[in-house]
Amino acid sequence: MNAPDPVLPQEKLQQARQLLAALRAEMAKAVIGQQAVVDELLIALLADAHVLIEGVPGLGKTLLVKALARTFGGETRRIQFTPDLMPSDVVGHTLFDAATARFVTRRGPVFTHLLLADEINRAPAKTQSALLEAMQEKQVTLDGTASALARPFMVLATQNPIEQEGTYPLPEAQLDRFLLKIRIDYPSEAEEIALTRQVTQAKTGADLDVEAVATLIQPETVVGLQQSAAYVTLDERVTAYAVAIVRASRDTPGLSSGAGPRGAIALVRAARARALIAGRGFVTPDDIKAIALPALRHRVTPAAEAEIEGLGADDLLRALLERVPAPRI
Repeated sequence: MNAPDPVLPQEKLQQARQLLAALRAEMAKAVIGQQAVVDELLIALLADAHVLIEGVPGLGKTLLVKALARTFGGETRRIQFTPDLMPSDVVGHTLFDAATARFVTRRGPVFTHLLLADEINRAPAKTQSALLEAMQEKQVTLDGTASALARPFMVLATQNPIEQEGTYPLPEAQLDRFLLKIRIDYPSEAEEIALTRQVTQAKTGADLDVEAVATLIQPETVVGLQQSAAYVTLDERVTAYAVAIVRASRDTPGLSSGAGPRGAIALVRAARARALIAGRGFVTPDDIKAIALPALRHRVTPAAEAEIEGLGADDLLRALLERVPAPRI
């Protein structure tokens, strides 16, 4: 069977591929290694979606966000989530200005392009939910007035997988709003040597910076790339394959709960973005399979007996992918 004819012209596809390759190269000037993580971040950006980043402290999560924002001239802000953080600290608030006898709206840090929600699970559910409207509707309502957020808008939330004391688990409704759950592992030995050299060479501080990263495009170009990703051709058999994977997660041994309909939607959106990065105008089953773990690992729940056997969500999803037949495109 032949691949479907792409809707996007070949010239536009090649321009997108070259541009996205240049963005990756610029980010590599600040971020040592972690190429898979960078690719998944770009996939989420092209899909106009949000990501949950899981990793121990010190692996460069903040640096990733700064480097990505710098490549397209975007604004970035960071919120350190703590138990006493209030919803108004995230979205803003309205207050009475006695000098002018008027109510004044103070916009919160959510009004940006890339929002780093650091250790999001350290704030209570009430504060976590303050992001829901922004993530879903791309707007914030203050005192009854809805204000649109900048485009592109992306929430990059982080959490520490080891230290759970004093944390609040993210509600399932909020977890479902993240397109991908990205895991950052320790760098390889060669990458760690390069990282150590870069941080300590002719520098007085202990942090990496993004000064070497050049701004290649503007936010409007990112929005254009997002529109291109939305028009990547999707064969009905590939759609059915994505749905089959999600439906199989609901009756897979070892999973107490499977992914909902948003799981298939996430697979398709991420696969379209992955195809665009590769310069293809159509999605293949391999695109679906390659993005399945980050798109589904936070939407399924391993059963207690599976966890006792040392099987996590990724292990169970890999076994599931082996069982679900992929179409021949």
